Amino acid sequence: MTKIALITGASRGLGAALAEQLAATHHIVAVAKTVGALEELDDRIQASGGAATLAPMDITKPDAMAQLCRGIYDRWGHVDLWAHTAIHAAPLAPANHIDAKDLVKSMDINVTATATLIQMVAPLLDAADAGQALFFDDPRAGEKFFGAYGASKAAQMALARSWQAETERNGPSVRILTPPPMPTATRARFFPGEDRNALTSPAEAAKTLLDAL
Repeated sequence: MTKIALITGASRGLGAALAEQLAATHHIVAVAKTVGALEELDDRIQASGGAATLAPMDITKPDAMAQLCRGIYDRWGHVDLWAHTAIHAAPLAPANHIDAKDLVKSMDINVTATATLIQMVAPLLDAADAGQALFFDDPRAGEKFFGAYGASKAAQMALARSWQAETERNGPSVRILTPPPMPTATRARFFPGEDRNALTSPAEAAKTLLDAL
């Protein structure tokens, strides 16, 4: 039976790196909004001998996610591993100056879409022999200027931890991992002046995280 890895937020950064690592053993279903970046990822996966299905979709659109999950079920019947790396990094701002639109977008992508995806992907993981869901923590809650990002990321992790506790006996296995600092576009928005050469590459981080599984 073909192993299936669903990567939400697969176009760049850790999501793309995980997709490339997993392509050696899984068929990759790569979800992101950026078509060009997905096509570049597909080229790299094919060059390494793997295969991917590209899903250029917005995870905040429940109908699109339902169609995707139905398509996965109809074609393969299961998902062995789901890595949820999609995230919105709102601009840094004092708590009393957070833009309302930035807060809404943060909650829509980081919290509401995550809750919706858990509901939709869970049956696909249950249908696998040993389904796994991976979430990635970035504990910024309470730090100066991280109000919108920190609050929405903490809420996302609360969802993941609740699901983890609920599935401890019967699965799927829910894992919460903390990647090292990486030179991603998200981090560049938060720390534009830092030395990116001192950070761990997404490829190295992906290998370390997957080896730990």
